[in-house]
Amino acid sequence: MELLNTNSRFLHDNIVEYAKRLSETLPEKLSVCYFTNSGSEANDLALRLARQFRGHQDVITLDHAYHGHLSSLIEISPYKFQKGKDVKKEFVHVAPAPDIYRGKYREDHANPANAYADEVKKIIEEAHNSGRKIAAFIAESMQSCGGQIIPPAGYFQKVAEYVHEAGGVFIADEVQVGFGRVGKHFWSFQMHGEDFVPDIVTMGKPMGNGHPMACVVTTEEIAEAFSSCGMEYFNTYGGNPVSCAVGLAVLDIIENEDLQGNATRVGNYLTELLNKQKAKHTLIGDIRGIGLFIGIDLVKDHQKRTPATAEAQHIIYKMKEKRVLLSADGPHRNVLKIKPPMCFTEEDAKFMVDQLDEILTVLEEAIGAKAESVTSENAPSKTKMLKETHLGLLSDSTADSKENSSRKRNGVYTDKHSLLSKRLKT
Repeated sequence: MELLNTNSRFLHDNIVEYAKRLSETLPEKLSVCYFTNSGSEANDLALRLARQFRGHQDVITLDHAYHGHLSSLIEISPYKFQKGKDVKKEFVHVAPAPDIYRGKYREDHANPANAYADEVKKIIEEAHNSGRKIAAFIAESMQSCGGQIIPPAGYFQKVAEYVHEAGGVFIADEVQVGFGRVGKHFWSFQMHGEDFVPDIVTMGKPMGNGHPMACVVTTEEIAEAFSSCGMEYFNTYGGNPVSCAVGLAVLDIIENEDLQGNATRVGNYLTELLNKQKAKHTLIGDIRGIGLFIGIDLVKDHQKRTPATAEAQHIIYKMKEKRVLLSADGPHRNVLKIKPPMCFTEEDAKFMVDQLDEILTVLEEAIGAKAESVTSENAPSKTKMLKETHLGLLSDSTADSKENSSRKRNGVYTDKHSLLSKRLKT
């Protein structure tokens, strides 16, 4: 930092070295790097690249997707605009999330990948019939805010085929799921096979391990189309020598400490423990995930797959009291999201699952008692037990669980004792 910290118009060895190291982790055609400060900046720039490439404007996004907090990204993030007063823009088209547990086409469908991809094809046809042209399809390689969704094999290949035929590009958002989190591969999109390569990849969060650093990587063809517009791209802080030094250190740690291997080993162990809990607890409807990206879909009824939204919020706050930080997401906010640090150990995994087991046991016993108390003559004692287990959280009147969760932070469910001196397990 004492030597040099300036904007990307002025080259330094660090930015060249980092771009080289980063490109070595990607398919050969992804060779041009644009450095930014955040995933939001990266996704915004990706949209600019896509729109400049063919001169098209429209974007296809997935339902419940979230791609960042800039205005341009709120517009293509149903996770946000469907909750607020924003109205979907005419140039935005929303495809069903490829969720084979809770979505339109489920695990019992003959070919859910093609069925979900055909929904994108329909959107493209309808857009063309209306005189509109597709610039890009954008999706997280594994959808996080949408509820820890793992797309079925073959889905991205078919979507890319349809989008390319329409003159658009495929943007893979790796902001939350890149840098070895899936274990077997460095990038999550690589799970879909060597025959699938996005046209643009965006990355952020783990890139600097907390330091503000992000990037867009694309092909020479798309980069040349962007530069031909005459608008020079530079970034005051994106790609500065200090950030690139941080990024190089992160790549070194991932490699030297075998964090990809750790994600595979610990992820498999954690999934195995959670599947045992699924067999034990009626509230667990589905365990899904790869590496250190796992979701627990909580349900009130296994057959109907009724989302257990209030129960999920209750579990989050009880886990926090036990020094474990979790969050819930998905369309119904009933999916527990598990995305721990890459250094997460088997000991950490067991600790987390043990706490979850204890909370689920108490909760399910209380729910059973609540059901019995409806017809029981001994209702007062049942009521007392319910209060003691904090089942006030389970009121079905919480129509908007997101707003309610913010109120709970200031309510009776907040841990009133200082946690600063305690170790927080994520």
